[in-house]
Amino acid sequence: MWNDVETTQDFLNFSVIAETVAELIVESGEKPISIGVSGSWGAGKSSMVKMIGKALRTKDSDKGDEEKNYVFLEFNAWLYQGYDDARAALLQAVSDKLLEECKKRSSPTKNLTSKVKGFISRINWLQVAKMTVPLSMGLVPGGVAVGGIASLIGSVTNLIQNKDDETQTEKSEAVSAALEDLTPDMKALLKENASKSTPQQIEKIRAEFAELLKDLNITLVILVDDLDRCLPSTAISTLEAMRLLLFVERTAFIIAADEQMIRNSVKAHFADVELSEGLVTSYFDKLIQIPLSVPHLGITEVKIYLVMLFAELLDRRSEINSDSWEKVKVDLLSLLSNAWQGGISKEKIEEVFDSDSIGKMQEYIDMAEQLAGIMVTAEHINGNPRLIKRFLNNLIIRDKVARLNGMSLEMSGLVKMQLFERCASPAAFEFLVKKSVESKDGKLVFLQEIEAKLESGDDYETEDSNWKTPFINEWLKLEPKLGNMDIRPLLYLSRDRSLSLAAYDELSQKASEIFAALTSVDKDILNELVDRIKEIGETEAEKLLVRLGRVGSGNQWERKTFIASLHITKAYPNLGSRFVNILDSIPAKARKPTFIPQLRKETWASEMLTRWQKDQDTPQTVKNAITPKGGK
Repeated sequence: MWNDVETTQDFLNFSVIAETVAELIVESGEKPISIGVSGSWGAGKSSMVKMIGKALRTKDSDKGDEEKNYVFLEFNAWLYQGYDDARAALLQAVSDKLLEECKKRSSPTKNLTSKVKGFISRINWLQVAKMTVPLSMGLVPGGVAVGGIASLIGSVTNLIQNKDDETQTEKSEAVSAALEDLTPDMKALLKENASKSTPQQIEKIRAEFAELLKDLNITLVILVDDLDRCLPSTAISTLEAMRLLLFVERTAFIIAADEQMIRNSVKAHFADVELSEGLVTSYFDKLIQIPLSVPHLGITEVKIYLVMLFAELLDRRSEINSDSWEKVKVDLLSLLSNAWQGGISKEKIEEVFDSDSIGKMQEYIDMAEQLAGIMVTAEHINGNPRLIKRFLNNLIIRDKVARLNGMSLEMSGLVKMQLFERCASPAAFEFLVKKSVESKDGKLVFLQEIEAKLESGDDYETEDSNWKTPFINEWLKLEPKLGNMDIRPLLYLSRDRSLSLAAYDELSQKASEIFAALTSVDKDILNELVDRIKEIGETEAEKLLVRLGRVGSGNQWERKTFIASLHITKAYPNLGSRFVNILDSIPAKARKPTFIPQLRKETWASEMLTRWQKDQDTPQTVKNAITPKGGK
């Protein structure tokens, strides 16, 4: 399995871009810089930001904590959504980071520590100002609506000094209580700020912030992530907080967000104002000096990405040597960096692996060669790294389920079926399932005919128009060919979707009543029920059997479902072969010895029992029941 989280491990040669950005920050010296990393969901924005941070840290790696030029603050606005004001959270995080760095630096002077605490008080004051603005307009006894900070300070002071006044409103009492613990730190600021405007206060905060960074001799690198996951109000609050500190000397802001999502947030925030696209762009451009887009993956990149993911998986399973994996990683990235010279062939990839590893990787390299193109062009994957990982994670789960159930399936077959589920239309998938239900042996004649046509270079026709799409046309060319395979095991592993078959076995009123009676059967064959099944005809009886088969797949074949199904074969022995097909879809390890005494009585089951007896994966208890002592 692969973790779906940001990482500094580079499988896509993003580190080259990260190094370039790190150099830009270094070259900016003490000048402020802001960089926007844009890309769609799952494209790798967070990983890119992490890699930029790693590249910058490397430049400080030979220095002690008290001498490092770069101090990093990682801020995830999404974590504060619904719990706190994102603007306050970011400003508080910056304050805490400065205080932490002040304590960490060797022999910090008392004056420097005092400066940091003064800066924190100003940030706190700013938040109090935001809280109390509504109260300054006549809600507080003695408050005069003169506007500006003077009115605000008067209101706050009045609240603090007259908190026992019975004429105060419930809301003002709550604010007074909340401000009580800030009173000692804020008295001097309240007095100082009474005559200053809000812009002057903000400028004072920025000046103190710049002075602190200079005194600490650091560049503060603020990594803002997941901004595009936030609701518009949270996204804008975070951007406004950044704007307060943006373009202060010795700062570098690196912001990961889908640019279109931020544009939408700006529009939503200013919903009452008619904004042109130009104004929205201007808002964004004033925040971001250097826009950077995460590269969209092409076929070559996806091919290498798949090979890297599979090689990493084998390394974690200790199936290839760790030293070999590290070399493979370097060599594959080297291939990727030179892909502009003419692409990357399968042979070049194979040469990267040593003789011990290539045997275990061959199947995966072949798979990457086949899948890369379709994973780039398929609408529901579109070369997205996160979706590729999720696709492979689901694939690994199916492979494990198949192995645990004793199902012998090639990985390539699992890949092809899962790709169809992911990218084909629901209607196309339902048609595939319907044809499987109609098949006696799980093999699809219509698919055999299509594959034969394509192999001879001819176009194909199909009774279902949903099968005539560019994706399916490419999918049909992938190995292995499924037409001559029993497709039921693959559908069993995707039974979460293949259970939606009710439309293909609609039952008459009479058959529906029999089905309800069959699902209530406890232990024995009821002759009355067998007679009722004979009355509805063999076609309807087969539909009952198919539906009971799906019930059995869902409840791990409880005995009552098995007995209910036997009623159908008692009424119509010809349907015994259909029941054999259903029973054969049960994984070998899940075969139950309690079924055998009943099956030994049925001639249609004799061949199946012989196969089960010879199958090495059949439990010994089942084999003993098939051939009991004495051979009878």
